Amino acid sequence: MIADAKASDDTISLGAEMAAARRRRWRLLAGRLLGHRSFLFGLVILGIFFGLAIFADLLAPYPPDKSDYRSILMPPSWEHWFGTDGFGRDIASRIIYGTRVSLRIGLVVVVTTGILGTILGTLASYVRWLDGLIMRGLDGLMAFPGVLLAIALAAALGPSEINAIIALTITFTPRTARIVRASVLVVQGMQFIEAAHAVGASHARIIFRYILANALSPLIVQLTFVFAVSIVAEAILSFLGVGPPPPAPSLGNIIADGRTYIQEAWWIAVFPGVAIAVAVLSLNLMGDGLRDIIDPRQRNMRDA
Repeated sequence: MIADAKASDDTISLGAEMAAARRRRWRLLAGRLLGHRSFLFGLVILGIFFGLAIFADLLAPYPPDKSDYRSILMPPSWEHWFGTDGFGRDIASRIIYGTRVSLRIGLVVVVTTGILGTILGTLASYVRWLDGLIMRGLDGLMAFPGVLLAIALAAALGPSEINAIIALTITFTPRTARIVRASVLVVQGMQFIEAAHAVGASHARIIFRYILANALSPLIVQLTFVFAVSIVAEAILSFLGVGPPPPAPSLGNIIADGRTYIQEAWWIAVFPGVAIAVAVLSLNLMGDGLRDIIDPRQRNMRDA
């Protein structure tokens, strides 16, 4: 009984030390990220966009679909900061609400792509007989240019927000799965995984506790770029009429509305285009910052 009590105390002490070590690692990572200028700058910009999206009902000066035929094609002014469109709708309000749509679609695509990519990549690397089956199927999807595949899928499914999410998820999952597969293969060859097998740890414990916990850092970086590309791809789908249908405002269909008036009312297309560019820039800055912190070798190679 004394030996059992001592073993129990040792186990509790080891668990406490491991928990404390994890907390120190998280604090160190948070400190490095907050000290990285590019990451912090991108985080602030992205936070502003999320603030606009969340509080759009309070911040938008006008309803996004309110037409005022006395204010058709008005240039930017104090009354309408970004001007109005061909129906007299306020462009600033439509951009704010369009940002909500773009961020919502991008965020859902990131979550679904991350989950599916992790499942497929882990199965392909951990269950060896599934490797060829899964990866050849994903390679077939990657043979098509990403944007063209998304357009074809969205056109086949029909214009809606859900269908745009499905199309973008199918488009970006193969690349995400390949990154997860490569990371898992590296971790599987390490000694502590062999030790876990030797002591009889279950497959579920090895995968979730040891492999994925040490293999998902590249995935986190990849998902920031997936988020950025999803915003651009959603704008392209909406511009072509296979994304979220009007009258719901999205940055893509606002630009599409402005192409008719590009010479006499440039502001309709320019301002949502600038919003897309700034949002994508913020995500790219965050991705670069995460890559520098998680994999310093990449930063050293660029500096060299």
